[in-house]
Amino acid sequence: MARDSFLVGLIGAGIGPSLSPALHEREADRQGLRYVYRLIDIDVLGAGPEGVGELVRAARDLGFDGLNITHPCKQLVIGHLDALAPQAEALGAVNTVVFDNGRTTGHNTDVTGFAASFARGLPDVPLERVVQLGAGGAGAAVAHAMLTLGAGRVTVVDALADRAADLAAALNRHFGEGRAAAAGPDRLAPLLADADGLVHATPTGMAAHPGLPLPAELLHPGLWVAEVVYRPLETELLRTARALGCATLDGGGMAVFQAADAFRLFTGREPDAARMLADIAELAGVVGAPK
Repeated sequence: MARDSFLVGLIGAGIGPSLSPALHEREADRQGLRYVYRLIDIDVLGAGPEGVGELVRAARDLGFDGLNITHPCKQLVIGHLDALAPQAEALGAVNTVVFDNGRTTGHNTDVTGFAASFARGLPDVPLERVVQLGAGGAGAAVAHAMLTLGAGRVTVVDALADRAADLAAALNRHFGEGRAAAAGPDRLAPLLADADGLVHATPTGMAAHPGLPLPAELLHPGLWVAEVVYRPLETELLRTARALGCATLDGGGMAVFQAADAFRLFTGREPDAARMLADIAELAGVVGAPK
């Protein structure tokens, strides 16, 4: 008999504003499920990220069905799990943990979430030369997604040279030599002049970090621009790029599709991504936002 009651949660720091509870619970309500999504904020608990293993074990013992994991615990949680799905193992980061008969398995739905959003929102754009700004946790996921989608070469640009170099090296090990490269911000102008598209994966543009992540004059109509930030859905980068005539993709799709993939893993039920996309437009305060 199919289950109809689920208890899940999110472990991370400063997660009070997260839209994950509403996204999951709204979809569960439509499917007639009893579904409770709890925030487990390590800042509120006064716990360090190194305590994530203890929190995962506590959730398992308390009868949770699964957890989402976010910054700064996506890498630290790995050593506390029984198994990793291939995507999470390749990425070295986990954002979803499923409990099954006491066994913990880590997944990464950020990669699949961005890939699904990109395929839906920018289905026919050229992918030969892609520049990605940001090599942090989100950056690693979207770079993997871009190469999985068939990008010829992804050049990762980050203010921290070692972080960009480490990500490029990991991508080349996984996808084949020459598929990724690293560069500093001083190389952005020539890189973007020859690029097909720009993926933005830094916090700049979020409500707490307003502004543009690069000089506006580096954008040009030949570029497509994909954004990871989803609060707000309409970032200054997307506004500027759209005014130039660039094809654009907001960050709402990634947020929705990673949540939909996690919902599927937790419940075994098929979520309605179209309804969830409408939810995030409403929840993020932009009804009818361009997709």
